[in-house]
Amino acid sequence: MARAAPLRSEAGFTLLEALVAFIIAGLALSVFYDGVVGGLRATRRADATETALCLARSHLAALDAATLAPRVTEGDDGAGFRWRLSISPAGTVPLDPVESGGTAGLTQAVLYRVSVTVSWSVGDAARSVRLESARLGATGEHP
Repeated sequence: MARAAPLRSEAGFTLLEALVAFIIAGLALSVFYDGVVGGLRATRRADATETALCLARSHLAALDAATLAPRVTEGDDGAGFRWRLSISPAGTVPLDPVESGGTAGLTQAVLYRVSVTVSWSVGDAARSVRLESARLGATGEHP
C-alpha cells in the first residue's frame, strides 16, 4: 500500500499574514492616538477659552459708574493672558428727575460702549475673546 504524501497544515499564519495583521493594528493605533491627542488639544483650548471669558467678565464687573470715562487700558493677568479695556461714549440719555430720584440734579447720562478683549497664545497661534457691553455714566452736567 502506498502512502499519500502528507498535506501541508493550514493551522498557522504565514509570515505575510502576520505582517499584514501588524500593519492593520499599527494603523488602528495611529488613528486612536491621533484621536486622543486631538481630544486633549481641544480640552486645553476649551479650558483656556473659559479662563479668558472669566477674566473678561471680571474686568467688566469691576467697572462702576464712577470709573466710566473714555479710555483704553491694557494689562497682564498672568499665565499668558493679556487684557485690553476700551471705553468710548455712544451717546447721551436724558434723565427724568422723578425716575432718577433727583440724583444730584443730573439731567442726562452718557451711554458708554465698553469692550474687553483677553488674548493669549497657543504655540504660534494667537487667540482672543471679546466681550462688549453698554453702561450708563454721569455726564457731570447739572441744570
